[in-house]
Amino acid sequence: MSPRKSPEELRSHQWYGTDGLRSFSHRARTRQLGYLPEEHLGKPVVAILNTWSDINPCHVHLRDRAQAVKRGVWQAGGFPLEFPVSTLSETFQKPTPMLYRNLLALETEELLRSYPVDGAVLMGGCDKSTPALLMGAASAGLPAVFVPAGPMLPGHWRGETLGSGTDMWKYWDDKRAGVIGDCEMQELESGLARSPGHCMTMGTASTLTAAAEALGVTVPGASSIPAVDSGHDRMAAKAGMTIVDLIHKDRRIGDVLTAEAFEDAVTTVLGLGGSTNAVIHLIAMAGRAGVKLTLDDFDRVARTVPVLANVRPGGQTYLMEDFHFAGGLPGFLSRIPDLLHLDRPTVCHDTLRDQLAGARVHDDDVIRTRDNPVAAEGGVAVLRGNLCPDGAVIKHIAAEPHLLAHTGPAVVFDDYKEMQRTINDPALGITADSVLVLRNAGPKGGPGMPEYGMLPLPDHLLKQGVRDMVRISDARMSGTSYGTCVLHVAPESYVGGPLALVRTGDPITLDVENRTLTLDVDDEELNRRRAEWTPPPARYERGYGALYNDQITQADTGCDFEFLARPGTVQDPYAG
Repeated sequence: MSPRKSPEELRSHQWYGTDGLRSFSHRARTRQLGYLPEEHLGKPVVAILNTWSDINPCHVHLRDRAQAVKRGVWQAGGFPLEFPVSTLSETFQKPTPMLYRNLLALETEELLRSYPVDGAVLMGGCDKSTPALLMGAASAGLPAVFVPAGPMLPGHWRGETLGSGTDMWKYWDDKRAGVIGDCEMQELESGLARSPGHCMTMGTASTLTAAAEALGVTVPGASSIPAVDSGHDRMAAKAGMTIVDLIHKDRRIGDVLTAEAFEDAVTTVLGLGGSTNAVIHLIAMAGRAGVKLTLDDFDRVARTVPVLANVRPGGQTYLMEDFHFAGGLPGFLSRIPDLLHLDRPTVCHDTLRDQLAGARVHDDDVIRTRDNPVAAEGGVAVLRGNLCPDGAVIKHIAAEPHLLAHTGPAVVFDDYKEMQRTINDPALGITADSVLVLRNAGPKGGPGMPEYGMLPLPDHLLKQGVRDMVRISDARMSGTSYGTCVLHVAPESYVGGPLALVRTGDPITLDVENRTLTLDVDDEELNRRRAEWTPPPARYERGYGALYNDQITQADTGCDFEFLARPGTVQDPYAG
């Protein structure tokens, strides 16, 4: 335990500890809340930012976990205060919670800055909540610890172990192909997601909570503890104790979120075969921490790290509970120490080296050895070419290998609704060799860059046994998805990127080995089309959507708001 700060050294002292009228008022109102002076005066005040809500199944247990965090804060001599913040339910919020990630980041930053708190415990886990909370906390600059919501229990159905999201896509295609019917689908509704917690595949939620642990902002091993396991309660209490120690140690989140930490997070994501969404979110998180992270960094690291996590959908067999009991992230990282920066600090240890001391792997099929990887290179590839001059990404380990070098004619859909309405139209002439192209689904065009990137295959091809095709969009894809899906095409079509110029019948070449994506149309023709292109109307005329449209950046730079991402300082408020 670190030496204790004196009451006068705490940030909250300016609210509570002076002789002025304002401090008198703050103390009086704290009595109104029912607290004794001995409970809070002179103690570190800890904000617990809780993304719990009744409509977020990933976080529905966090109301209880907040009590464990409070228990840890009290035990360590701090004073906890719980704050409700936006929940960002991936399941229910439309058009996509990605539209609101930056809103939660802004809420987090301003809440921590404007209230009498010395540090924060951030409670999240559903896809966008992890980056949003960490982005806001990085901008606020206080000590902070992240508490991951944890994966749900594995699903079960007729002897099959189900992975949420991943098996949803699989069985929905089976239904469209006529392989199963309504009775089976009704049973699957009750078997696919059977407890609180986020997806238990290596989808976006598990990828980003693992990235948070790799960054060093969680209790060791926290990211894979099943949401309903008693170990999750103990982890939450430990986080509460840790934040008090961090406040006294004055170890701020910026001391942990270093350039080396972000490179290790990239290494972790790629070695886990994690979600493509992590590319956008890590770039945005790094930017808030003053670290420049680019698509080229992902591609560079991908060539050095093997995929060792045999967890669906990148792997073939296991789910997050298996990963946890095989050693979790500490065990995984213990297999690649030469690829990590071991002398950087974490919230619990002075060095990552100390944090990984004693870490072991208990199942070599769940977390593979270096000489028996799931894939020889990291699970995401960055593409360049005249169709994506600012980059695009593909999770090639989840694609059919024969499609990773492919040329085919484009079939273009101008928006997602059109695609849904016409995908089965025989007049389109779609074959297994066609390249499905969706545009106007990016950050501005979506709006919010929804997870439309795993375009459905036409029914007639599914009935023929086709289960994958090349699909290209400026959208994102669920981390639980799979297939030969080129995503995050930048700049997006809505702002005039090359994707806006593609016409049905144009040949497109994908070459993952050479990291290229090419529209095989000559420059003269493309220039003519560009001159004819007209911008679409704005999606929003007022409200938050108008602010979003004005400020959102493109996928290759993290989709942050320009006014939040720019460098600069913000003064603490005067509390007297």
